[in-house]
Amino acid sequence: MKTILISGGSDGLGKAVALKLSKKYNVVILANDPDKIEQAAKEIGCDFKVADVTDYSSINNAVSEVIKKYKAIDYLINSAGLWIEGLLETNEPEKIRKVMDVNATGTIFLTHAVLPYMKKEKSGRIINIISQAGLEAKTERSVYMSSKWAITGFTKALAVELAGSGITVTGFYPGRMKTKLFAKAGIEKDMTNFLELVDVVRAVEFIVETPDELTIPEFGIKSA
Repeated sequence: MKTILISGGSDGLGKAVALKLSKKYNVVILANDPDKIEQAAKEIGCDFKVADVTDYSSINNAVSEVIKKYKAIDYLINSAGLWIEGLLETNEPEKIRKVMDVNATGTIFLTHAVLPYMKKEKSGRIINIISQAGLEAKTERSVYMSSKWAITGFTKALAVELAGSGITVTGFYPGRMKTKLFAKAGIEKDMTNFLELVDVVRAVEFIVETPDELTIPEFGIKSA
């Protein structure tokens, strides 16, 4: 049975994807809140690791533990993320740093830690959950979109870097979803036209189950 590592797995899309895929794969979810991630793992019926994606040592240790137990990480789904909005000058510097660290650096750190093991096996699939914000520009979104555009560039460049290695990289660009992303940032949103998680999960499952000899460079989904 193949193994999938999912960051941001304690809630939102990461948790929903883990719940769906745990029926067919060894799923390990990762987040930095010990109580929350353990509870999510119990609800899903999967394994978990406590780690902070902005702390490379923490991430590297968690990945090593997963490899020791499961021998390989066949799929990496980078799903951890934070929301921020407002005019640039109204965003607190520490919050700006946190969002950039989690959304951008965290994705790069976790991929960095997993990649040597995928290269050893000469196979693997990396799926970066980016969002439509990594493709467009809107007012009062400068920091959030910067973090997502950073991962759009990272995804495209890494795909070229890994060409011919047996490892594929996909940038997944969902529109706004019905999750707690905004509420966790203390912001209320009318979610009437937001994507249902079941539809987004179906898209991620499709990417995961694409035959190994095929690659999906980009995949987007948004409300009509």
